[in-house]
Amino acid sequence: MELETSIMTHPTAVREAARVVAIEAARAYVANIRPIDLTNPGVLTGHLMAAETLLMDIVAAHTEPTETEGAAR
Repeated sequence: MELETSIMTHPTAVREAARVVAIEAARAYVANIRPIDLTNPGVLTGHLMAAETLLMDIVAAHTEPTETEGAAR
């Protein structure tokens, strides 16, 4: 039994909206950061984990192809 390897595409408008949402979420997070207590490792770890999650969302939104990008590959 062969597995079909097709590229899953999303409508361009949906993918572009996901890209904007991911970037705006990161911007909002950064805009709301207050002065950070650099002596508190728990707070630092929390900010690093949140930043990593936001960056992964941005990467995912930009690596999944849209209809037009999927056709070109």
